[in-house]
Amino acid sequence: MNFVATADGWLDIDGRRVRCALGPAGVVPAAAKREGDGGSPAGAWPIREVWYRPDRGPPPATEIRVHAMAEDDGWCDDPADPAYNRHVKLPYPASAERLWREDGVYDIVVVLGHNDDPPVPGMGSAIFLHIARPGYPPTEGCVAVARSDLEDLLQKAQPGEAVEIRA
Repeated sequence: MNFVATADGWLDIDGRRVRCALGPAGVVPAAAKREGDGGSPAGAWPIREVWYRPDRGPPPATEIRVHAMAEDDGWCDDPADPAYNRHVKLPYPASAERLWREDGVYDIVVVLGHNDDPPVPGMGSAIFLHIARPGYPPTEGCVAVARSDLEDLLQKAQPGEAVEIRA
């Protein structure tokens, strides 16, 4: 089963349409995706793994590999660093996004396989499926949904499945 997010702000979860947020630049062709451009890359991105904050709830019920997040978990977004678009421990000598956030949007983070096999410097990092902020404002290029919808998707997801982002 593929899960499909569309540029008009909807995500299909097994035939059920739910609201989603994408990047402020909209859906961009994957070949044109650049670090920090605010675009969500078009394509089908494999669901790689899930990270969750254990202090904010139990691990999500899923067949996908799940990791309990720690306060020092991060994701490298520096195109010049060898760990670009990879999990790192903070503090990290290069630029890295903190996964342990106070705003709740990363309480559950699904890592999508965009630009990771292998990562190409500057082509975009940290394309996640995560929890949306109230009102569904744009993400930095990720896909974001309500926590309950994310938990529903993860319960249905099987290893090897993908989230597709369509223009």
